[in-house]
Amino acid sequence: MELALFFAEVDAQPWAELQHAYGSAADVPDCLRVLAGDDEDEASEALSELYGSILHQGSVYEATAHAVPYLARLAEAGHRTEDLLVLLGGIAEGGEDQGETDEAACRAAVVAQLPLILGWIADENPGLRQAAAWTGAMTGASGQVLPVLRRRWAEETDPLVRAELLGAIAHLDPAGSVAEATEAMGAGEPGEVRIAALLAGVDAGRPWGPAHHEAMLMLLPADGLVRTRLDQERNEPLQYVVDSLLLRDTPEDREAAYGLLDAALRSSDPDARAEALWAAETACQLSRSAPERLAAPLRALTADPAAVPAAYSLLRKLGVHGAAAAPVLAQLAAGQGDPADQALEALVAVAPAQAAPLLARDLGQRPRALGAVCGFPVRGAAALSFPYDPDLLDAIRVRLVADDLEGNEPFWLTALLTAWGSRASSALPELRSALARFPKVVPRALVAVCPPEHRAEAAELLATAARSGPKAGRLAAAGAVHELTGDTGPLLAATAARLAEGGYDVREAASTAGELGPEAADLVPALRSALSVPEPNRTIPQLDGDVEIAVALWRITGDAEEAVPVLAGVLAEVEPAWMRWTFIRAARAAALIGEAARPLVPALEGLLTDRQQTPAAVLALHTIAPESLDAPRLAGLLLDAAEADAEPVTAIEALVALGPTALTDEHLNRLTALAERDLRVTGSGLESGIAPADERLRDRAREAVRTLRPR
Repeated sequence: MELALFFAEVDAQPWAELQHAYGSAADVPDCLRVLAGDDEDEASEALSELYGSILHQGSVYEATAHAVPYLARLAEAGHRTEDLLVLLGGIAEGGEDQGETDEAACRAAVVAQLPLILGWIADENPGLRQAAAWTGAMTGASGQVLPVLRRRWAEETDPLVRAELLGAIAHLDPAGSVAEATEAMGAGEPGEVRIAALLAGVDAGRPWGPAHHEAMLMLLPADGLVRTRLDQERNEPLQYVVDSLLLRDTPEDREAAYGLLDAALRSSDPDARAEALWAAETACQLSRSAPERLAAPLRALTADPAAVPAAYSLLRKLGVHGAAAAPVLAQLAAGQGDPADQALEALVAVAPAQAAPLLARDLGQRPRALGAVCGFPVRGAAALSFPYDPDLLDAIRVRLVADDLEGNEPFWLTALLTAWGSRASSALPELRSALARFPKVVPRALVAVCPPEHRAEAAELLATAARSGPKAGRLAAAGAVHELTGDTGPLLAATAARLAEGGYDVREAASTAGELGPEAADLVPALRSALSVPEPNRTIPQLDGDVEIAVALWRITGDAEEAVPVLAGVLAEVEPAWMRWTFIRAARAAALIGEAARPLVPALEGLLTDRQQTPAAVLALHTIAPESLDAPRLAGLLLDAAEADAEPVTAIEALVALGPTALTDEHLNRLTALAERDLRVTGSGLESGIAPADERLRDRAREAVRTLRPR
């Protein structure tokens, strides 16, 4: 290839007008030039830049399709051929087959290069054969690619290439790959090919029988067998198999998955056990029965104390089902430093009563365990159920006045005291001392622990903090005074000051005003002044503040005349995905106002196109204009949302609001499945919170079934 002519053609393209992940694609020609150069380090950096710009985290762009022919020609000319083949495969993988989108254009651009790509299937370099097989499969062009792959499969001897070929065939033709996969499971094939055959069988939906079970166990540890494969979706084979079987959601497949995990967790090979532990963790995120089903193999594993540290993360997910490990964990937690803290963190989950005295013993050096007690971010005190322990209370009192108290620890300590309430009243002196240092979190704890005989004294201290303490804590202190004495004066003053400051604090201040209701009538002018000016590109904090101000005005005045236009202005915003939660808040606010919010009905109906917004929108519409609802249709939309983990608890609340007449037998069956199926509904959020949230959802769904099913 004549590079001068090649780059003249490259430079003739309107790159500056094309877009990639970081805006203008004017930098693409320079990357191509470096790829064609002799400096390997610079070429590697240029390749990395292209992955970041034209294939950013798997996404493709307008400029990506334009770059494909030039990447292919550089590869053909021998410039980093294998690397560029893999980049083309990633571009095809991020594309789609139909439409007029950038994704479709990218897929079509790579398909156009298939004659070149498939030419490398028989290259003498195994790396090129492997890359060509994977890239060809990613195009989805089975009619062009499959015959070439199958011919090469019959001839290929290199284990890794053979595995990639089988994976490519299975990707393009899952059902039709059964013959190749069955042949490749034989003991005569290398491990790389046998594991590819097992994965292909799972993808094809084939039953998982004893032969598959034994083959999988024989290949453990299996991660190394796929480490150099280009297929990154299946780079942890045991976890992939277990998850795939659980997702089939049948009793037989669950038995197969847990039988495999049971055997793997009992393996004498620590690397095999490590893979099994990770697969068991992901099973806990997918399956409601996992913690109970995994208790027995974990009991066997913890018989060896040396094996327990590797299981800490899984034990935290098993919770009380991992209680058999408590004696070993307690022994390990009695040590020093981070290893002891990790053991105690697991003990908090499986046996909290045993963890409490150990946490008290060295509280300042146990951040992991303390964080596990309180959750991260800190859960509300009402959600804390960690057992009261007098020794731990004494340790908290010491920590509250320690010079090195910082970070999340003040939040955690005060949350525990708040949860314990009057039982923690002996901490009152330390809380008083800590008020100036931690003015946002101490006031609530002071109120919670304060006995009646000290309420006047505490109120006076808090009133002083509300007037002249650190600005960040004045609202919290004033709220505490109100809770202790009923005096609204300090709270009204602090709220007015916070509203006047504007910015991110408006939402909290408006919420406080709304909670006071008519008692906050003097704050109405300040609330009006804090409203954002309607203009393009208002920020989410501004819009969230406006929603809360609208609610406050309604609660204070009882007049919707001001509140409804504010909400209408918020709901009229163009809807980028990141405004979804603002619209949900606006819908909830409309539901509070009720029938007087009828002008918002068209905007609320518009929210029904987004599953995340549907539950709040239905609740609002049911409150505002129940006579206009197509209740059975909305029930179906709510179940769609719940099944997709889109505000599922609110969706169930809305189903109950619609009432039994809105639900068909099919709707009731779907609701029952949400309550009783093995697969978790909740799959998003902080990892530590997924299972508890799903358990709460299941309880709510069961209650809804009892309410809605005809007797």
